[in-house]
Amino acid sequence: MAINLQKGQREAINAPKFTIGLGWDTNSSSTGSAFDLDASVFILGDNKRIVSEEHFVFYNNLVSPDGAVEHTGDNLTGAGDGDDEQIKVDLSKIDPRVSEICIVVTIHEAESRRQNFGQVRNSFIRIFDADTNADILKYELEEDFSIETAVEFGRIYKRDNNWKFEAVGAGMKGGLQDYLTKYN
Repeated sequence: MAINLQKGQREAINAPKFTIGLGWDTNSSSTGSAFDLDASVFILGDNKRIVSEEHFVFYNNLVSPDGAVEHTGDNLTGAGDGDDEQIKVDLSKIDPRVSEICIVVTIHEAESRRQNFGQVRNSFIRIFDADTNADILKYELEEDFSIETAVEFGRIYKRDNNWKFEAVGAGMKGGLQDYLTKYN
């Protein structure tokens, strides 16, 4: 049974292979534009910086150079139940320089479409075992992000050779470029 986390809570990940599922629903938009939310992964070293440009995994770079992180592709609408986007992780392949995997969701063209996370509901991140499909943990965003256009859902980090997940739930008014600036 999955452990439901609260913001700031941490939990060990004992499965070497797992999938990160991200999901969301959008409110009926009065902006006249469809929502396109994008999951991205920043693979960081001890210095909290991206290990290399190729260690930024998103819809235009689906696999990390070591093959440890794979984005399954961009969902342009978020329609339907369950995960809207997934990221597969195999910690047995991870580059030894990596100490953190940061999971961010941004709204594509949020400013021009006049959209923010206040118009998004039922947002969650879950991690499940790749072999058994059993949920390991889940974190549901309950905050009202009325001006934020990007949210760091969570991070997977290594401490004493053990991997853990932290439910972050931190919003930012900005987009992918802002996170690239933060982690470059």
